[in-house]
Amino acid sequence: MLLLTAGTESLTAQQVVRMVPSGRNAERIVTEEGLFADVDFLSGTLVNGRKTGTRGANEAAFWIARRFAKNGLIPVGVSGSLSFRTGMTVGHNLIGLLPGQRKTAREYYTIVAAHYDNLGLINGTLYPGADSNASGVVAMLTLADMFKRMKDLGRSYGRNILFVALDAKELDSAGAAQLWDAIRSGRLHDPLDGRPITPDKIHSMVNLDILGSSLSPLRPDRKDYLLMLSAGHFTGDMLDANEGMDESLDVGFTYYGSENFTRLFHSRIGDQRIFLENGIPSALLTSGITMKTNKTEDTADSLDYEVFKKRIILIFRWLEKML
Repeated sequence: MLLLTAGTESLTAQQVVRMVPSGRNAERIVTEEGLFADVDFLSGTLVNGRKTGTRGANEAAFWIARRFAKNGLIPVGVSGSLSFRTGMTVGHNLIGLLPGQRKTAREYYTIVAAHYDNLGLINGTLYPGADSNASGVVAMLTLADMFKRMKDLGRSYGRNILFVALDAKELDSAGAAQLWDAIRSGRLHDPLDGRPITPDKIHSMVNLDILGSSLSPLRPDRKDYLLMLSAGHFTGDMLDANEGMDESLDVGFTYYGSENFTRLFHSRIGDQRIFLENGIPSALLTSGITMKTNKTEDTADSLDYEVFKKRIILIFRWLEKML
């Protein structure tokens, strides 16, 4: 029998496997009720549609920053924020670091991002933006909570994770462009060792954008679906992660079978395009545009939280395989 020996202690391989904390420990903290409560806040009247530069967007940013702190993320930038100006409007990207623990790969980073801005008020009418993109932000925050849980249990991950709440997606992805400029110019620093986080240290970028609805399924008989647009990157890990689910999801790797729309949504629309244009392997995870996207009907009670929860768990399992 194979023995793994450290000092005077010997452990069988089977015992070592049992000592590795299971991801199910993190999955248990995800509840439909909790997801609804978070989406409901981010699509409510206090944040007023989260238009960049407004009081509502600032309220959303403060709330996200508090959640980052609660999840034990280490602030990156000035108190965890990178502020920028686009035209006459000031936006704020929020960044939290979950450090990797394996020394061999500690210098590399995976970015997990979601934009928190939306349309705000138009002619006095509120556009809540529950699916677009409170759902993506809530998914990102839940993933941060799950990874923190696993780290507390002793799980070791190879790369660092930068969780980023991006502003100003509705302003031609100005927040994503500002983040990349900070990386390109060496202005973004690791808060643990002070080293600049430069382009050669970015392993991948994952964008979570519109994740909560089941109104645009890939097939009429499967509402539990997920789209991953990544130009072929990461698909093997996603297939493996999905196969390991108790109930696998209907995962598609094109935008409803259209090559043109796949190219459009992956490389020309969305914050991930900024990173793609600069050679960073990037994935968009989404449940697709619906008839309620960018409409007043995009409310918290219009989402499917049973499916939303399954998507988050699948994304967590996929990221665990990547890291």
